[in-house]
Amino acid sequence: MSEYVEIPWQKLSPEAFQGMLEELVTRDGTDYGESEVSLEVKISQLRRALESKKASIVFSPDTESWTVVAKD
Repeated sequence: MSEYVEIPWQKLSPEAFQGMLEELVTRDGTDYGESEVSLEVKISQLRRALESKKASIVFSPDTESWTVVAKD
């Protein structure tokens, strides 16, 4: 199993943070349920989850990829 490194979103430049949010919500296979949600709403929801510590950005050195995971 791969180890993950948490990336504090506060350490990212505003441009990098926005780019990560946009990249994540436009990834293939991203599903937000039955109703269609605009890109701006998806980004806003993800930003709020990160800022409220309900989610975090993690990086996998093994796969050299990142994602956002929900926190308990």
